[in-house]
Amino acid sequence: MDIIDIAAIIVTGFVGSAEFGSATLVHPVIRKLKPEDQLVFEQGLLRTFGRVMPIGMTAATALGIIVAINDPSGWLIAAAVSLSVGLIVTIIGNVPINLRTGRITEATAPNGFIAMRRRWDAFQIVRASLQLVGFILVTIGMVTSA
Repeated sequence: MDIIDIAAIIVTGFVGSAEFGSATLVHPVIRKLKPEDQLVFEQGLLRTFGRVMPIGMTAATALGIIVAINDPSGWLIAAAVSLSVGLIVTIIGNVPINLRTGRITEATAPNGFIAMRRRWDAFQIVRASLQLVGFILVTIGMVTSA
């Protein structure tokens, strides 16, 4: 196992765990808040997760593809596909909603805000699941090829 393999496990594990935890443990709580509080919370998350995760998700996907190319086992190829689809879902589904959320300047959540965030939640559970599965597959692929 080389440094790229170790980085793949660490980065995919961080991203998959953080996003899955966010989808299943954090956002269900946010959904119970008043719309204005949801707006404040979501904009705050854009300033934290939104700064780290674009780099992390891209790095996780790149590392997943690199390890699959280096050792084209079924596990690692499946991991690369899962991570890639997760990144595509993020770019097509989550990013446009995040950009709209970040541009809201009113203190009151605008009409349609809650519906927009529930669409984001649907994309979030899909991408988070794909990222967690990608991490699991990378780990299994590394263990079985060692």
